Amino acid sequence: MFAANALTGSKPEQYALLLSQARALMEGERDRVANAANLSALVYHALPELNWVGFYFYDGQELVVGPFQGLPACIRIPLDKGVCGAAASSGRTQRIADVHRFPGHIACDSASNSELVVPLSLDGRLIGVFDLDSPALDRFDADDQAGLEAIAQAYLETLR
Repeated sequence: MFAANALTGSKPEQYALLLSQARALMEGERDRVANAANLSALVYHALPELNWVGFYFYDGQELVVGPFQGLPACIRIPLDKGVCGAAASSGRTQRIADVHRFPGHIACDSASNSELVVPLSLDGRLIGVFDLDSPALDRFDADDQAGLEAIAQAYLETLR
């Protein structure tokens, strides 16, 4: 049985613990939906000031909502729209302090003010994105980005 431990210490230490919990949660499981669902729940409940955590999967044309925690979300996102589309099309993590200033931002939840989106690619092929929204402005910093990129990488390792 899995048990999540409270995150303590510095932010990098907290992310190291969260990464270890994520790996334990996904150990031995290769199903992308099952791991995305559990990972969304783990991160949503572990980190403060989040109102949405989840995955969008690339279907060959656009991003389609996958497992998540939070209010209902946009179902489909073109690669040329929003923060998720920017992450997917550029292959670079998008850390946006104020989504209302991001050109082409898609407001799936009007309560979201900042966003971090990690692109998910495996062997040069786009799989989707790992998306986190916050009602707080400038919620995500470099430590959050590094920690969430490591968690996304652990997720991708389960797909091999």
